[in-house]
Amino acid sequence: MGPSKYPDLPYIRENTIGKEVITYPTLREADVMWSKRVWRVIDLREKINHPLYYPDSPILDRKSLFDVIANAALNEGRITLFDNPATDDQFRYEMTTTEAISKLSPIVMMYVERLDGSGIFDTVPTPVPVTSAEVWKYWVKEDWFYDKQRSVMDVRIIGLCPLVEKVSESGEHLGADKPLFWIYFPEARPVFATSEVFMRKNDAERRTLDDIFWKRMFSSYIRKESNVYDRGIYDYKIGLEQQLESERVKSDIFTYEHDLWHF
Repeated sequence: MGPSKYPDLPYIRENTIGKEVITYPTLREADVMWSKRVWRVIDLREKINHPLYYPDSPILDRKSLFDVIANAALNEGRITLFDNPATDDQFRYEMTTTEAISKLSPIVMMYVERLDGSGIFDTVPTPVPVTSAEVWKYWVKEDWFYDKQRSVMDVRIIGLCPLVEKVSESGEHLGADKPLFWIYFPEARPVFATSEVFMRKNDAERRTLDDIFWKRMFSSYIRKESNVYDRGIYDYKIGLEQQLESERVKSDIFTYEHDLWHF
């Protein structure tokens, strides 16, 4: 379906089309006096994170975060997908286009009734695309650091990983997460910078996906911090203790910056 004969707005929207990413400040190793790597979880079921989840199917002026990533990876070749997301988050297993298509449209054996009216069903291999509505969480890999040159605590997102819910062969939802792939966040920023998201208060002041991450306009919790055992919080805490441990890690980062200053 081609473009509409008539414009959808009383004016031409131009700000986002040619928008470029905000360049990170120059950072030298000598200026990083402290750093901490953490892995977060963004749960798209939280209301503040809905701009990343909706619309669950693309519309004229907006796409969900997953649809933006999938389109840029499969159709435009602007984002690279990396495999083995559950065991490797260092962007070492680059997927080819064929592998990416297979990952996002896995072949499932489905029962299809014969056209002769016999009532007999045959198993037919059928590609079933992963839809945006199925992606309910994201892993975020990021580095927090103190830059003594600028005297600021800063953060850089390194990678994103979408997750879907695990489903059994019978179609039963298992309540566990299944990571799909990793993307290298700096590579995806030019794509995100031209992808608008919904703003509740003002349609004339749309933000982009890059703005959402740059301005930290999302809710998340920490699932892992760098440690000698290379284990996640879920490996040594259970239940409510996981949330308390996540808050403890957040507090440690805030306290470090606060303690550098004396009033």
